[in-house]
Amino acid sequence: MIQFDVITIFPEIFKGFVSESLLARGQKKKIIKINMHNLRDWTTNKHKTIDDKPYGGGPGMVLKIEPLYRAVQSLSSKLRRRIILFSPRGKKFIQADAKRLAKYSQLIFICGRYEGVDERVADYVADEVISVGDYVLNGGEVAAMAVIESVSRMVPMFIAKKESAEKFDHPQYTRPETFVVGKKKLKVPKVLLSGDHKKIKKWREKYKE
Repeated sequence: MIQFDVITIFPEIFKGFVSESLLARGQKKKIIKINMHNLRDWTTNKHKTIDDKPYGGGPGMVLKIEPLYRAVQSLSSKLRRRIILFSPRGKKFIQADAKRLAKYSQLIFICGRYEGVDERVADYVADEVISVGDYVLNGGEVAAMAVIESVSRMVPMFIAKKESAEKFDHPQYTRPETFVVGKKKLKVPKVLLSGDHKKIKKWREKYKE
C-alpha cells in the first residue's frame, strides 16, 4: 500500500476527486490511502497565519516555512517516504517519475498557493520539486491530483489489467462503423475491421512514443 499525505490550505477541493472511481475503490481495498491535511492546523497564533509579505517587496503573499516544516515533521512516518513540493520551477513530471514514486510507502505533497512558497521549503524541507507542465496554476492542488492518479496506476492491483496501467493510448473506435455528419461519412479505419491481428498490432504501434 502507498500512503499519500497532501498538505494544502484548501482540503475541500479534493473531496470529489478522492471519493470517486478507481481512487475510491483503491482506498476501499487498502491498495492506496489518501489523507488531506489543512496547513492551518500547524499554525501557532489565533489568526492561523500561513503566509506573509515577500522580503524585497512585490505583489501577493508567500507561504511561510514554519507551518510547512511542522506539518511535514508531524506527518513523516517510519515508512519509506518522499516529500514533494509542487512548483512551476520544478522538474517536469513524466511517466518514469510515476514508476519511481510508486516504490515509496509514503508520499507527502506540499501544495503552494498565492505568490509561492518560501524558497527554504524547496531547499531544506522537500526532497524534490515537481512541475506538471510549463504553465502556472492557482496552486499545487491540481498538480497533486495528477500525480496521485499517475502514481496510483503504478501500484500493484490498482488497475485490474496490468497492461492498461501505463498504456499511452492509440486511437480507439467503437460502433457505429460509419457516422454521418452532414454530407461527410466518418469511418472506422479498415485495418481495425480486418480481423488481422498482426496488421492491427502494427497499426497501433505507429502511435507509440
